[in-house]
Amino acid sequence: MSIKQSDYETVLADYSSRKRVVSLLGMYREYLEMIPSMRRPTESVITIPLPLAKVRNLKTVSGDCLSSVGTDEITPIPCDLAILMCDPEWKIKIGVEILVFIHRPQEDFSDLLRRWRQSQIYLNKEYEWIMPKTEEHMFSDLAEEIRPLFVVFSQTPERIKKGLLGANLPYVEYIPEVPSDDPEFIPSTMKNN
Repeated sequence: MSIKQSDYETVLADYSSRKRVVSLLGMYREYLEMIPSMRRPTESVITIPLPLAKVRNLKTVSGDCLSSVGTDEITPIPCDLAILMCDPEWKIKIGVEILVFIHRPQEDFSDLLRRWRQSQIYLNKEYEWIMPKTEEHMFSDLAEEIRPLFVVFSQTPERIKKGLLGANLPYVEYIPEVPSDDPEFIPSTMKNN
């Protein structure tokens, strides 16, 4: 059974929510531990679906070719979601940025990996995220580090999962949201630890 566009859209919409992003990070503990405040996890992350960035001296990637565009160009970053960590008290962006790549319909391993590599090229220069309206006031310095997280489906071909594993790239399998009454939902991986 192949992945449908509606599957991809569901995951993108689901993880656009801060609460669900905390749940996503809970599936990969190393990233969950990067959240600045576990007492206020949803206030400690910013999600940017289909992110744009203003990149200085941008060189675009088309296939396997690099070409120059110009200075301070706004460009789409080829990930599906950017997760920025922020201090909930000081309202400043800090630490690591996590780029999420959702397995898309008709996408094979090389396509998925190429999106990560293109993102690395774009964000290797000085850049500034185009922030959501509610976060435009946020001071946005360069990331200490940029890390990937891949989201696959149960029907994702095994060769893609094997390729990600072989390339030492973290991935998680999408799990639909389970309703929770707790507004500050903490993933089950953090309970009883």
